[in-house]
Amino acid sequence: MTPRDIIKANLTRTGQPRPGLRFGEGRRNDFIGGGPGSPQGYVQKRWIEGDYEYYDDIWGNIWHRMAAKDACKGGEVITPIIADWDDFDHFTPPVFNRETAAEHFRAGFAKDQGDHFRLAGLPGWIFAQARYIRRMDNYLMDMALYPENLHRLHAILADIYETLILAAGDAKADAIFFCEDMGTQRGLLFSPAMWNEFFRDLYTRLFGLAHDLGIAVIMHSCGQNREILEPLLKAGVNCFQFDQPAVYDFDDLSALLRQYRAALFSPVDIQKVLPTGNRQLIEAEVDRMINAFGGGLIFTFYGDLTGIGVKPEWDAWAYDKIISRCDQG
Repeated sequence: MTPRDIIKANLTRTGQPRPGLRFGEGRRNDFIGGGPGSPQGYVQKRWIEGDYEYYDDIWGNIWHRMAAKDACKGGEVITPIIADWDDFDHFTPPVFNRETAAEHFRAGFAKDQGDHFRLAGLPGWIFAQARYIRRMDNYLMDMALYPENLHRLHAILADIYETLILAAGDAKADAIFFCEDMGTQRGLLFSPAMWNEFFRDLYTRLFGLAHDLGIAVIMHSCGQNREILEPLLKAGVNCFQFDQPAVYDFDDLSALLRQYRAALFSPVDIQKVLPTGNRQLIEAEVDRMINAFGGGLIFTFYGDLTGIGVKPEWDAWAYDKIISRCDQG
């Protein structure tokens, strides 16, 4: 089987010979990725002030992060583009041209040296971007105080992602991938009823479009989101990418994924396992994941080891164990 065949088998839980693999830095990888490029006219601005690096994003938000070389890669929004709803009418969303985005996706896929699974990465998703555009503290209050404004904003974002999904289809992508963190370690950031009100219909529409184009849906989300996993699967998610799978009960999660013929796409847990530096625990977690999810499991890595306090050799222990198990068949 080709790498592409293996990932398709993992996603559909049909005849998979081994877990899928997505690792960087010259390690084994069944995927080839591509992105849509930047929206029309956008050139990122970055500058240093004191100990901080500042930069803008495609939506117009201003971010900052520690400028030290050993600081984590991420940052946080310090100035949202819609700081007050009075600014909404002046908000100019980014414009992606479908043909140009498709060309960028194709350029990424063209680097393939074999028949790899084509993963189209999207720049965020509806909640991920709306919470930055308003900033999280404002956004959560908006859900109760200004729901109509949020619906308008979400509709604008959904139209942008519709264009990008169509472009991914033009480029013959096998799946879209997006990040949508919706939980804390204990549960959702908002109620399931609010998820239904603000997201269900838009997700169902966009996932349906992807499926109509023959594209699978892979969703990253951090936190404990068990209350909406089944609604997400019903809406059309084919695979969850969790960096903290150990926050879930493996038996429960595995049963749910089997019920919907869906897959799990994860590293060894980046919160409870990898940061311990305990080789025995890390290797045992690989076995535990394969035993629980083996029929629909794709292993990956975490791209910011410094940010989670993990030494490269700890990550290597996980990788070596994964490869050993995969090669056993």
